[in-house]
Amino acid sequence: MENKLIVSYAPHLRTERSTKALMLDVIIALVPALLVGLFAFGIRAFLHVLICVGVSVWAEHVWCLFIKKESTVKDLSAVVTGLLIAFNMPAAAPLWMGAVGAVFAMIIVKGFFGGIGHNFVNPALAARAFMLACWPVQMTAWTNPVFGKFFSQGTVSGATPLASPDLYALSDVFLGNIPGSIGEISALALIIGFAYLLIRKVITWHIPVIYVGVFYILSMLAGQDATYQIFSGGLMLGAIFMATDYTTSPMTTAGHIVYAVLLGVLTMVIRTFGTLPEGVSYSILIMNIVTPLIDKFVKNKRYGGGK
Repeated sequence: MENKLIVSYAPHLRTERSTKALMLDVIIALVPALLVGLFAFGIRAFLHVLICVGVSVWAEHVWCLFIKKESTVKDLSAVVTGLLIAFNMPAAAPLWMGAVGAVFAMIIVKGFFGGIGHNFVNPALAARAFMLACWPVQMTAWTNPVFGKFFSQGTVSGATPLASPDLYALSDVFLGNIPGSIGEISALALIIGFAYLLIRKVITWHIPVIYVGVFYILSMLAGQDATYQIFSGGLMLGAIFMATDYTTSPMTTAGHIVYAVLLGVLTMVIRTFGTLPEGVSYSILIMNIVTPLIDKFVKNKRYGGGK
């Protein structure tokens, strides 16, 4: 008699797209912001990217060897983490600092908890928070852009648009002609990456749009220049590429909405009342920790479960 009953472990619905394919799409989406960062900050930005990506891949491979597990570097998740760590680095920061952050992200945050799919916070953001706590001066040494002069260092500026909004025009903030971290300066480049991810159906619009929208409304109510605020700092980078991380964000659409609303509120509170002008990293890390609680109380209706 033919056996028609199939027993398997969850998830029971699977996609043909592999982790490697998803990570490759994220890498492609990051390319516009990467090109702007390299063009703006020159050789220092290139070296930060090279070191952060290289050390991330190396650290993941070494950790897999240490725990006697098949290496997972081929899934490209380590490359994505390395890129995002570099995107959060000021060009003027010491090169060794990004290497330390990459080791922290791949081994402490990701490896210790079981690897990809098991980390409870975003590894790149955790690395940024770690480096900011250990070396706050170096992590806030912003460099003025030197567009087109790849081998120029540029001058160090003490103010970003968030700290001194009167120094920069909105057009400069939108296009990326401002001091800041390597991958966060151009809102236009990040939006292009966002459009690519939506077209490829890697992410949905819910978290980025609601996150930025809630923050925009709260900024308006607070009497701030809301458009300037959303294009400044790491809000666009965080909303598009970090808050949407599969592992550390809720599983349901309703959960995404709750998550995004709270992200917008937290970012506004930290930026308004905190001692630092930026609040995106800490907001996302806090909400990463809250995600299991959201998943517990915000669930889809069970099939056949009634109201």
